[in-house]
Amino acid sequence: MSTNRFGVRTLAVLAVAGIAVLGTPTIASAHVSAQPAEFTQGGRATFAFRVPNERDNAGTTKIEVTLPQDTPLTSVRTKPLTGWKAEAVKGKLDKPVTIAGKEITEAFTSITWTAEPGTKIGVNEYQEFYVALGTLPEKDTLLLPTKQTYENGEVVDWSQAAGADGKEPEHPAPALKLAAKKAGDDGHGGHGTTPAANGTDTHEASAGSDKTARYLGGAGLAVGALGLGFGVGAILRSRRKA
Repeated sequence: MSTNRFGVRTLAVLAVAGIAVLGTPTIASAHVSAQPAEFTQGGRATFAFRVPNERDNAGTTKIEVTLPQDTPLTSVRTKPLTGWKAEAVKGKLDKPVTIAGKEITEAFTSITWTAEPGTKIGVNEYQEFYVALGTLPEKDTLLLPTKQTYENGEVVDWSQAAGADGKEPEHPAPALKLAAKKAGDDGHGGHGTTPAANGTDTHEASAGSDKTARYLGGAGLAVGALGLGFGVGAILRSRRKA
């Protein structure tokens, strides 16, 4: 009898573990982010602003990115996206900045994507907005505060920097991690420019991660189902013996 009870308990634990694996979210948090997010100082960055829709009663219709003025970007290019109008605004700096020995008096200040009529990021959907930025500043992190506007007028401001303890804030700003340039590195390759340069590669990588998570979830469910089945069988056999 004790052996049967031990077996039932063990299988029950496996069943719970399987359910837990299945119920684990595939995305740690849903917020506007840069994908990929690691590049080289002094180089260029080609990546996507990944924007998930977090509301179940409204779609996203506008994305506004504020570009830094203390370390201005002199080059901004957007990739055409069907159903969305992109606008990169350029203006004079309050104070001239010297970059690579050249005095810069004007630079890009913002990028805005506006949905055309009939277009939006719907419920349980996300969209990727591709850009190429340069020249990247010589600092560890480049914050890119972003405002997400919903069709009902709600605006979510993703502009908070991580705390000194590294803990993620409630509304984190998309950020690029910038590594120091190595000898022989021209800065154009960066650490993640290749995947985002081709939208298909990024989507395939995302799809691969989702499939892996589904396989793990399916395996966990299978283990849980087997555990429950064996547990019930053990209980019935012990009752028959009794």
